[in-house]
Amino acid sequence: MKNQFKAKLNIVGINPYVFIPQEILEEIFEASGKNKSPISVKGTVNGEEFKQNLMKYLGEWRLYINLTMLKDSPKRIGELLEISIEFDDSDRTIIIHPDLDKAIRENPVAFKNFENLIPSRKLELIRYINNLKTETGIERNIKKIIRHLNGETDFFGKVIK
Repeated sequence: MKNQFKAKLNIVGINPYVFIPQEILEEIFEASGKNKSPISVKGTVNGEEFKQNLMKYLGEWRLYINLTMLKDSPKRIGELLEISIEFDDSDRTIIIHPDLDKAIRENPVAFKNFENLIPSRKLELIRYINNLKTETGIERNIKKIIRHLNGETDFFGKVIK
């Protein structure tokens, strides 16, 4: 990777991040064909590979450094990191589990409420099911999501009064 630099780990709120040098940002904007958040990137932090989104927050472009990218990152603020980064043009499409899709489509209220969710919340529910390992767990949690989308429970199963 050619876009290598060193950057001090900063924090905003609870989120560790690094700033990207302007010339590297310009190259990523050109490669991606856009300069609006989010921009898919890949690279390394201290030699460990990552896939992440480059985000603009409070007028500044930031690469957020999560715990999977850097162990104990919130405890390492101020540390100088070796970063390599480039635009990631790989397909990051996440496919909805067919059983979840079927359950949502068969329930008009759930379908309407799912369609009205913000994109990040939809992705959260899809990823949640996709990361489950057993058919029993998938089935149980799809029922939980449908109850949630019907307004019967919050997502953690507590009955809404």
